[in-house]
Amino acid sequence: MSAQILDGKSVRDSILAELKPRVEALAAKHRRPGLAVVLVGDNPASEIYVRSKVKACGELGIFSERLTPPDSITTEEMLAIVEDLNRRPEIDGILVQMPLPAQVDARRILLAISPEKDVDGFHPYNVGCLVANSPAPRACTPAGIIELLKRYRVPIAGRRAVVIGRSDIVGKPMALLLLHENATVTICHSKTPDLAAECRRADILVAAIGRAALVTGEFIKPGAAVIDVGMNRLTRREEAERIYTRQPEKLRQLAEKGSILLGDVHPIEGPEMAGAITPVPGGVGPLTIAMLMSNTVRAAERRLEAREAAPCSS
Repeated sequence: MSAQILDGKSVRDSILAELKPRVEALAAKHRRPGLAVVLVGDNPASEIYVRSKVKACGELGIFSERLTPPDSITTEEMLAIVEDLNRRPEIDGILVQMPLPAQVDARRILLAISPEKDVDGFHPYNVGCLVANSPAPRACTPAGIIELLKRYRVPIAGRRAVVIGRSDIVGKPMALLLLHENATVTICHSKTPDLAAECRRADILVAAIGRAALVTGEFIKPGAAVIDVGMNRLTRREEAERIYTRQPEKLRQLAEKGSILLGDVHPIEGPEMAGAITPVPGGVGPLTIAMLMSNTVRAAERRLEAREAAPCSS
């Protein structure tokens, strides 16, 4: 019996449809939400991500502004851009696309973003709010995964969850969000002994380690919900032959296009063992952008609420 596919695109569409009337209400009452995206240099992968974010803004009616400083920019020049965006009243969210050039201190840039405009949820203040389970922007990918699980009615409370990966962007916030949903959570990483055995205990397994097809059938408890965060490009034919032994069409795709996109979960063994699984592509990726839009709209709503409450507090 094959696993249920947890379709990120359909959940994304539902989230965006729910956001649209909120955007319209803000526009009617005050103004449209505003998102500024800073893309340094001409990284092709970053360019694709930014284009999809700007497109989502346009479809929702969110004002978006794209800033493209050269890759020769200094930390001080970047800080000046961020400070200007912090001051601008029509900007509710600031997104600095990573990675930044080596000469730019990325940590200083992220710290300079006003926490209420930090729609990525990376600022230490917002991370602290996540730990305390207080309202604040949440990291987009983990927040999207929680939405996916809830909308597919995958039980979380009382379940064992294992997160492979301890990054600040996915692994750590994912573990905290699952904990807040009353799961019993284990974080695994490259130094975890007998990784497969730890993963086999999971009712919910989140793979976010960045290694193609690392999570084979032996990692997966039969019937578990498997969330594949990985986005890896496979270019070596011998590796593709090992993974896609029963899918010759994938080898033809590799020969034609020069690469195959796959996740951290084995694309054949994973669906055979799991009860539910996200596809790659089309699983977690679309949710990340949906939650960025959600964070931007909520930031605009919070600022309007604060503006309306201000006269009452004087």
